[in-house]
Amino acid sequence: MTLTKAVGLPTEADLVARAEAMIPLLRERAEQAERDCRLPAETIADFRAAGFFKILQPRRYGGYEMDPQSFYAVQMKVGEGCMSSAWVLGVLAVHNWQLALFDAQAQDDVWGEDPATLISSSYMPKGRVTPEDGGYRLSGRWSFSSGVDHCEWAFLGGMITDPTTGTPDFVTFLVPRRDFTILPVWKTMGLGATGSHDVVVEGAFVPAYRVHRSKDGFAVSSPGLKVNDSPLFRLPFGQVFVRAVSSSSIGALQGALDLFRNAGATRVSNNDASCAAQDPATLELVAETAAAIDEMKALLNRNFDHLMSAARAGRQADVETRLTFRYQSAQISSRCADLVTRIFHASGAEGIFRDRPISRIFCDIHAGRTHVANNPSKVGRNFGGVLLGAPNADSFI
Repeated sequence: MTLTKAVGLPTEADLVARAEAMIPLLRERAEQAERDCRLPAETIADFRAAGFFKILQPRRYGGYEMDPQSFYAVQMKVGEGCMSSAWVLGVLAVHNWQLALFDAQAQDDVWGEDPATLISSSYMPKGRVTPEDGGYRLSGRWSFSSGVDHCEWAFLGGMITDPTTGTPDFVTFLVPRRDFTILPVWKTMGLGATGSHDVVVEGAFVPAYRVHRSKDGFAVSSPGLKVNDSPLFRLPFGQVFVRAVSSSSIGALQGALDLFRNAGATRVSNNDASCAAQDPATLELVAETAAAIDEMKALLNRNFDHLMSAARAGRQADVETRLTFRYQSAQISSRCADLVTRIFHASGAEGIFRDRPISRIFCDIHAGRTHVANNPSKVGRNFGGVLLGAPNADSFI
């Protein structure tokens, strides 16, 4: 965790306090944002003004280079007000971290004139790739590009052939806004305000320096480390990204718990006049949820404390440790979904109305659970296999 304050930079406590101050406004904006299928420009502007996109950005472009724990504390606090807002913040801010791994010229292409420029993504390797002199010709259609309406660049996944081994190599292409079209397809039951639309590219040329190899992210050998040598950028890519799409659920669950506590303290049944605050099942649910949230936050901090300590010492966590942390992140959404479902049921008929915050949080957490990085089954099978002697089959750790 970031403990010291560099001159002119905010502390983690400063940033979390800014996020907490936004909660009422984020809740107020949530219903309209869901109808619009995108976050309002005002929310992105608020995040910029608060410095949230700078937390994981290199200092050479005005960023703070703070530890991941500090960023996720902010993201979870934002999630208490609106999970869609926290989801977009998490994904876009982590892209600022990933861009630091690209060649220095790619970083300057994006941030040279405006360090506040944002990047969206869709990492699924759906691109049709043709090698050309100096780079690649890229075409395809990618889905689930969260926050793309607010971005001038995109990270898009694809496969190339490794020139050394001849094997397929998963890569991320960095593509400017002029080379892609946004298809407004995002009409969903949850996370509606993330604006995770489709992106189409037709024959764009991507120079080789704007390509990041997954194996470099795994091995911590990315070209950007030549200019960004902070331990922050020596973390495995998979460890950082997966938390961007799981931690917002923790914040949203806290928001649901807060709303439930405020209502439950005085709610009396219209049928039998019983008080919710005296119902044993309700009391147990509130206690269990509060304890689970504390546990999930503590585990996140412990894991990144371990990873950052290793990075500062010039080491990397071993594969088994990385798989453990990966699996623990994948479990988050399922745990939050189970608990918010019980809160939703305990809220009674009042919770089913579409304009009630509890119904939105219920849908948002369940929508977040569908992200491939939040599926514990596949991750768990690989992890279990490694524990029983099989080779690791997941490079996204």
